[in-house]
Amino acid sequence: MAKKERTMDERTIDPASKEMLIRADELGLGTAFHRAEAMPPCNIGAAGMCCKFCGMGPCRLTKDGSTGVCGATIDTIQARNLVRAIAAGSAAHSDHGRDMAFTLKAVANGETEGYVLRDIAKLRTVAAFYDIPIEGRSPEEIANDLADLYIAQFGQQKGELAPIRRATEKRQKLWRELGVVPRGIDREVVESLHRTHMGDDQHVPHLLEQAVRTSMTDGWGGSIIATDIADILFGTPAPVVGQANLGVLKDDMVNVVVHGHEPLLSQMMVVASQDPEIIEYAEAAGAKGVNMSGICCTANEILVRQGVPAAGNFLQQELAILTGAVEAMVVDVQCIMQALVSLSENFHTKVITTSPKVRITNATHIEFNEHKALTIAKDILKVAIDNYKNRGETQIPDVRSDLVPGFSHEYINYMLGGTYRSSFRPLNDAIMSGRIRGVAAIVGCNNPRSTQDHFHTYVTKELLKQDVLVVETGCGAIAAAKLGLLLGEAGLDKVGPGLREICETIGIPPVLHMGSCVDNSRILTVLTQMAEEGGLGDDIDQIPAVGLAPEWMSEKALAIATYCVASGAYVIFGGSSPLSGMPDRVSDSDLVLNYLSVEWENLYGGKLEFINEADEMVQKTLEHIDKKRAALKLPEYDASKFGKSGDARMGELESLSFEEQQKALYGVPA
Repeated sequence: MAKKERTMDERTIDPASKEMLIRADELGLGTAFHRAEAMPPCNIGAAGMCCKFCGMGPCRLTKDGSTGVCGATIDTIQARNLVRAIAAGSAAHSDHGRDMAFTLKAVANGETEGYVLRDIAKLRTVAAFYDIPIEGRSPEEIANDLADLYIAQFGQQKGELAPIRRATEKRQKLWRELGVVPRGIDREVVESLHRTHMGDDQHVPHLLEQAVRTSMTDGWGGSIIATDIADILFGTPAPVVGQANLGVLKDDMVNVVVHGHEPLLSQMMVVASQDPEIIEYAEAAGAKGVNMSGICCTANEILVRQGVPAAGNFLQQELAILTGAVEAMVVDVQCIMQALVSLSENFHTKVITTSPKVRITNATHIEFNEHKALTIAKDILKVAIDNYKNRGETQIPDVRSDLVPGFSHEYINYMLGGTYRSSFRPLNDAIMSGRIRGVAAIVGCNNPRSTQDHFHTYVTKELLKQDVLVVETGCGAIAAAKLGLLLGEAGLDKVGPGLREICETIGIPPVLHMGSCVDNSRILTVLTQMAEEGGLGDDIDQIPAVGLAPEWMSEKALAIATYCVASGAYVIFGGSSPLSGMPDRVSDSDLVLNYLSVEWENLYGGKLEFINEADEMVQKTLEHIDKKRAALKLPEYDASKFGKSGDARMGELESLSFEEQQKALYGVPA
């Protein structure tokens, strides 16, 4: 029986999304919001207790003590399902890194069109870290060697992944003692699939050890590789001005929305859209030019580097088409709904697939190749421009928010100390003094089974009130952007006094946008540098910090959570648990869930928990931060200790006489 249809406020908090959902209802068209309501999740599969790994099943374990045909227990089946999900998520992010590495190699050898080595300083820094010679060598020679090293990480069969050297010495030692250092990216993914095949690994701790090892091929492998190369090829992000939400679409221009995850295509589309040839072609078609915007992590890739506007996050991909103003939605890989094609048939929008790995029935396919990148990007844009004449009635929500994204870990280092004394010392000192209570990383997807953006933004706002500095990536960052929290002056009247003082002194927003989902590797780098700076322990598990994915939905999210736990972080997932077990089971008998929270904390200092309520997420976050502060013997958090921020205080003093100012400042008259 279908669930009762939710109200618009239960579907989303975003006004632009509401407007498009109303339009969908008026036109009788379905979206992910409608489909989620019409299809309740299978309670057995949702609990991780369905096994379909062989032809004797599927086996549905509905009672405590029941087993599959082969005798597999609920615990074994749940662990296997989790391992496979983590393997898939790690494969997705790592394959992204592989494509970037091959492109870097091709650029270094002059085999591509349109790409250049843009950030030579980062190239030299990264190469030197891996002991690649840099003195007296051309950028192309250095890039070629770095590409070879990164490509080797995928097929390597023995040894250790090179990027794990970027973790603290203490963390590396722990991983080696526990035997979870990845040997090679592809090897760990393949072994996870092998171990979960019928008749293989049936011991929960052993399975979950492989889950950790595999997840690290993402966070300390493919994602770091992808982020490094994207910075080298397209520039390391620094603050830029941008906009977010469906209102960035323009009625008088050809609207091209790029959606997916790999920046190789989207960055070249941005370059091509600014080419005089393309601008003239668009003007000849009756438009004022080409308006580029993004959805999902592709949006973040071009937003943090060029300030290209974000049309929205994951759940807005269909809503962009519903505006009737999109000539082409150009997609590559990951998080792309098949429903886009059937929805687009009600409008003029062309859905164009570009990756050799992804095709969608009835979509237009124009395969992208980095060797002819600029030419192909122009060809795609011409298809969109030719479609402009077919546009019908449009309805673009007049909703958009300004934002300042682009806070790479390099820029955070710089902003805290400048060119000659860049350091994480000021951040550490602010936490040690209590001006900043702790740090929260809020990342991840949207999920139509929860209220779009609600958990992301509610948790963010509540933590800011408690002087918690928030860093964000992915769809969560776009959610905060749409609420206006990514501006220097944004929400400072709602931010705790200590954090406000820091934000005003440095000139930063209270929420730092750090990039796309693969850029969670930047967060690991920041936490590692904080640990190495001193004063907050000597490893990530001692820092007053928490990671949250309030609206998670993908296998990639599970991989991210696991490598963060392995790195020492406490991670909170919102919504349903994929391992919830049977309602009649005693909580202590939920072996896998218990292992993720209790045993992983014993082993790694980090843990993973699933929490349904936003207020409980906030409470658990603050409890963990305060526990870590106490363990470090830092002052107990006291919001009243710091009073009002300097800028706000000076504003008040300006209205006073000199005598009143002296009394207010020093307690005595002049």
